[in-house]
Amino acid sequence: MPSIRSDSEAAAPSSPTGRRPADARIERIVTLHVTANDGAGIAGPELVVAAEKVGLQFGDMGIFHRLVEGRPDAGPVFSVAGMVKPGTFDMARIATLRTSGLTVFMTLPGPLRALDAWDAMLPAAQRLAELLDAQLLDAEHNALGRQTIQHLRDELRAFDRARERSVIKPRR
Repeated sequence: MPSIRSDSEAAAPSSPTGRRPADARIERIVTLHVTANDGAGIAGPELVVAAEKVGLQFGDMGIFHRLVEGRPDAGPVFSVAGMVKPGTFDMARIATLRTSGLTVFMTLPGPLRALDAWDAMLPAAQRLAELLDAQLLDAEHNALGRQTIQHLRDELRAFDRARERSVIKPRR
């Protein structure tokens, strides 16, 4: 379980890595969960190694982020936080961290089209679960099956289409 900070302690570290642009509006959040298979939980050092293997960087808000290569200022494609409040990771205490799971999430709109972000997030979440001997669950903590994946893909495709329609196109 992540160490829980009291209100009197400092807030999660602020870092430009993974910070959303200040003017970014959030219209939707897509969430998956990676939960430990056993009662022992996920160990901090294993989490750090797995995060690096799937291309995540530690940064803003004390969590991990996947960034667009060459465009780190565009904000995170998706992020990984602890599933238990406060959700942040204290790197000074990571060696003793034990958490029951992780929350993998993307905020939309983001630096990529929604479907492209999903196509980056899903395999990373699957690999995290594999590396951490954990289960991959949907937002309601149910096993993530093909039907749910297809439903999410359809919703994200519709989200992209709606955003493309809302962009004013110049007349020819």
